[in-house]
Amino acid sequence: MQTSETALSAAGAFWPLPDWLAEHENDSAYAWAISAWKRAAAQKGAWFDARKADLVVANWPRWFKLTADRFAGVPFRLLKWQEIVVRLLVGWKRPADHIDPLTGKPIVYHVRVFSRLLLWVPRKNGKSEFLAALSLLFFVHERLVGSEGYCFARDEDQAKITFGRMKSMLLKDPQLTGGATPRVTMTAKGIYVAETASGFHLLSGKPDGKHGRMPQVITGDEMHEWETRDLEDNLRQGTGTRLQPVELYASTAGLKSKVVGFGLWEETLGILDGAIEDGSTLAVVFAAGPDDDWQDEKVWAKANPTIGLTPTWDYIRKEAAKAKGNPRAEAAFRRYHLNQWVEQTVRWLNREKWLACAPDPDAWRTRREALKGRRCVAAIDVSATQDITAKVQLFEPEVAGEPYLLLPRFWIPQGTLETRKRRDRVTPWAQWIESGALETTPGDAVDQNFVMKAVKEDLRDFEVESIGFDPWNAAKLIGDLQTDGVDPELLVEMRQGILTLGEPSKEFERLVLTGLMDHGGHPVLAWMAGHVQVRFDENMNFMPARKRSADKIDGIVASVMALGLTMGEQAGGPSVYESRGVLVL
Repeated sequence: MQTSETALSAAGAFWPLPDWLAEHENDSAYAWAISAWKRAAAQKGAWFDARKADLVVANWPRWFKLTADRFAGVPFRLLKWQEIVVRLLVGWKRPADHIDPLTGKPIVYHVRVFSRLLLWVPRKNGKSEFLAALSLLFFVHERLVGSEGYCFARDEDQAKITFGRMKSMLLKDPQLTGGATPRVTMTAKGIYVAETASGFHLLSGKPDGKHGRMPQVITGDEMHEWETRDLEDNLRQGTGTRLQPVELYASTAGLKSKVVGFGLWEETLGILDGAIEDGSTLAVVFAAGPDDDWQDEKVWAKANPTIGLTPTWDYIRKEAAKAKGNPRAEAAFRRYHLNQWVEQTVRWLNREKWLACAPDPDAWRTRREALKGRRCVAAIDVSATQDITAKVQLFEPEVAGEPYLLLPRFWIPQGTLETRKRRDRVTPWAQWIESGALETTPGDAVDQNFVMKAVKEDLRDFEVESIGFDPWNAAKLIGDLQTDGVDPELLVEMRQGILTLGEPSKEFERLVLTGLMDHGGHPVLAWMAGHVQVRFDENMNFMPARKRSADKIDGIVASVMALGLTMGEQAGGPSVYESRGVLVL
């Protein structure tokens, strides 16, 4: 049953907003704080312990020191948003019925109203430092005997970020870690308080083997990357004997395809708008709204509560400038700096930037003859059966500052042409074939003998250093080439994943944006550039992708593959010279 407006109003009258919160009553960025106060006040018997809240806030700079960069060793003075979170967490209390372990009789304890924190804030707003300090507050400074704490994220390496900050803060407190017999000792994966027989442990993100624990403090970072909620559930289920355990979860927005993280985000919003009745969760969200102008500096300030300190205005302005006119970079800016969830695939190449790469839009017609004898690499994206097969040659600049040159060729089966015309009346298939921009092979599937013939022509006319291919559909073609005498050392297997294509995709984008990827105005390649998307992984690495099966991007994929051949170790693998001949046929 949702808390009624009448109940909230009555609670507000009994527990009016304190001065430190009233000043933000009309600030949309702090709507979460006003909501939390009113929801807490509406709970039966709830009261605000101002003395406890004041004490914790006053001691915060003495208890905690910042750990990184220019802030290292500086007393941790709470910013306004952090102070509000701390006051709400430690100040609000409610009566809870229990059994006295000494007498076996009923007893009422006053425990925290908020036992779970869901914090969403953009990157570079001090999330990890704040999460580390909160964890130490409830683990060390509450001095609970036999306390247990656990820190986790998607994996152990990620969890080490917050856990490492906790250890660094402790090392900066000589009262806890100094002297011959320090109160707090540490190992690589543990923090121990001898006087209370307590331990705080670093965990991997896997739930296996994590049962049987009894957490007092649970710290979980980067919710957007969690694969499951199993570990969270296991740890929470272990808190059943604790009087007032606390769960501290924090994250930046992620990809909507990550269903666990996105589900937690929607749960947070549901708590804030009243759709979900959860009086024990403090939901904190700093983010741009769906209709906000992402280029408006007021929106940046709304989403980034520590802007000016971290991130700096200079940094945010530079990142926004990079994102303007670049859909891929805009998605990254929205996610990391405005805390907006983004689709896993977004449109990639800006049309104006693409067109600007070809000063002569008809150069594709004569480029082959003009470049004969030049050194190049090539890549082939072989279609399954009826799709487009693409082969792209890439010529590196002979003089620094000159552009890379692309020379593409495309094939479709002749037997599918009429069907293509009927289904897609906009794409000028016949015009492309007539102009030579698109070639056909007999039958209903691309005849790879035509592609093999084209490769042999390349070997005759150019100094081809390597030929990249995706083994998925190219096994027959590669086998035929070797049987026909093509040197196996020229053939480089390139699997189409982010590991292989991530760095070449970034470099391809950079070259397009700077006008250094001259495609000669090839119309089929331009058509593909117009609807190519990028697919992100959780770290916003990306590679070419298509949104619909009807969107053809083979030429862009082959171009990125070819560029990867020139990058060697920068492309995420060994150089082409080290990897040649690895395919066993």
